Amino acid sequence: MKVITCQKPGAFTLNDQPMPTLGQEESLIKIKRVGICGTDLHAYAGNQAFFDYPRVLGHELSGEVVAANGLISGCKEGDEVVIIPYLHCGHCRACLQGRTNCCSTLEVLGVHIDGGMSEFIAVPNDLLLPAKGLTLEEMAIVEPLCIGTHAVNRVPLQKGDWVAVSGCGPIGVGIIWAAQQEGARVIALDIEEHRLAFVKEKLGVSEVLNAHEDPIGKIGEMTNGEMVSVAFDATGAKVPMEQGVDYVGSGGYYVLVGLNKGKLAFHHPDLHRKELAIVCSRNATKADFNLVISRLQDKSFPAEDYITHRVPADEILRSFDYWRNPVNQVMKAMTEW
Repeated sequence: MKVITCQKPGAFTLNDQPMPTLGQEESLIKIKRVGICGTDLHAYAGNQAFFDYPRVLGHELSGEVVAANGLISGCKEGDEVVIIPYLHCGHCRACLQGRTNCCSTLEVLGVHIDGGMSEFIAVPNDLLLPAKGLTLEEMAIVEPLCIGTHAVNRVPLQKGDWVAVSGCGPIGVGIIWAAQQEGARVIALDIEEHRLAFVKEKLGVSEVLNAHEDPIGKIGEMTNGEMVSVAFDATGAKVPMEQGVDYVGSGGYYVLVGLNKGKLAFHHPDLHRKELAIVCSRNATKADFNLVISRLQDKSFPAEDYITHRVPADEILRSFDYWRNPVNQVMKAMTEW
């Protein structure tokens, strides 16, 4: 079978490898679609945290069950499935609390272990979900949308609350969509005008701000000085991550979704005065996946517009530099296998 491997930053290879051997309660999946995530782009660039080379990338996946060793809940051989890419132990404290997304020994496909840029992959049966009524492309964007849904579920968001979402890339879009599902009023921030235009035109966000143009003052004006109840960072960049706490009002929450490899600094008296809670959000749970699948089935999410670039698998090796260039306005790239 054909496998694409990131051997080191900036270098892919295409090789033939043996077919996977199935273990107990595992299924052989023919990969159909692989979404390209910021994690993949950062790994290619050499600045992804928790990462070692060589690695087969790809964790936004849809595929077809070719063979099953054991039972799969809700589906069978021949069915198309969403793949949850998070392998958890099931017995650590986090797992026993239902927080499998932050298992103490978590392994993510395409990050800690080899992922889905391969013709076939072996996957534990309990990580396969049926998604009737979804296209293969919609199935492959379930995972990034789950990141946003999980982030919103980390805080007690109420209908009518003001929220700020910093970073309107693929993850930020997922956060905005999830917050809208809860009835929140969204203020979207980015430095790329085409991304602000996307959330305004495709998601109906009325309040969009260029993050270079006094966002603190403008958020204060929009909220009558109260600031937002919850701010989400989806940039992963030091300056906006440190500034985001200033968007939040007293008793509010600041949710860090983006991942930065360095240290962040906040002015503690300001945090203490507002009794502000800083919360991290990592990955998603099976409950998040099921919720996103059900929401996508009503076709209210603009999947066709969200996926801006589509290529066959054999073009992956020469596409990453193009996708990484902001000039090309890539929201979500999708590869077909």
